[in-house]
Amino acid sequence: MFNGVINVYKEPKFTSFDVVAKLRGIAKQKKIGHTGTLDPDAVGVLPVCLGRATKLCELLTDETKEYKAVLLLGKVTDTQDTSGTVLEEHPVEVTEEELRAVVAGFLGQQMQVPPMYSALKVNGKKLYELAREGKTVERKARPVTFYELEIGEIRLPEVELRVVCSKGTYIRTLCNDIGEKLGCGGCMAHLTRSRVGVFGLENAKTLAELQELADQGRLEEAVLPVDRIFADLPAFYTTEEADALAHNGNTLRTSNLQKAGERSWEQGESLRVYDSKEVFIGIYSRAKDGNRNCFRLKKMFYSPQEQ
Repeated sequence: MFNGVINVYKEPKFTSFDVVAKLRGIAKQKKIGHTGTLDPDAVGVLPVCLGRATKLCELLTDETKEYKAVLLLGKVTDTQDTSGTVLEEHPVEVTEEELRAVVAGFLGQQMQVPPMYSALKVNGKKLYELAREGKTVERKARPVTFYELEIGEIRLPEVELRVVCSKGTYIRTLCNDIGEKLGCGGCMAHLTRSRVGVFGLENAKTLAELQELADQGRLEEAVLPVDRIFADLPAFYTTEEADALAHNGNTLRTSNLQKAGERSWEQGESLRVYDSKEVFIGIYSRAKDGNRNCFRLKKMFYSPQEQ
């Protein structure tokens, strides 16, 4: 069984669920999960977790994301993108200065109302299901953060945008809201997710490329091991005597980790922990309760059955 993350390039017309279903067939294993949906018409980076790495799904969903979008001004649709029904059309008579000023106003933390055509649930039913029934329900605005928001080429009525944002952000809604602020309306014409955490377009593979690797018995080449996701964290190894403690997820002390006593630690600081045979155990963090010698398990990835 594969344990790790594959950076899939999601092509248009595929849902995120379609990608997972097809990858189950390619990898010949059931334990697979994706890390955040992409609209069917959108393309780009979709990290997919396999085996023990499915414990990463929530963590990767929380990662900062980068998108490249095309904003179409002058049209308002029910889905907030060009796949929907046009509700309004307006002339586009905005200057570049007005455009840049409005876009800059969205930088930082914002309150965003999720679109009706989304997978969010209200009373157990997905919003897009209600929307297809012609129903509109009240949605609470949610905090989102735009860390970077840059304008690329301007070919009115189209505007290229590069967006770096927090989880839960709808780029369709951003396009809609920019158009509303400009007074001419707007919707999203195209969307590419270019980065999710450490995963970028430059090393994403299509399903066809992954199938070819699998046919050659080389699919493992596309699987990033779990511990590589945390490559920015310091790595420490247990002493042989402490291996059993780590395998069982017990709290560790400085004396249980080789060379851990040779550095100073910040409270809450995270680290990668391996056993003495260099098998990855999981992510630990320095205790915040004043116990200076204590490291507590945050996320376990060790499985004795698979060693």
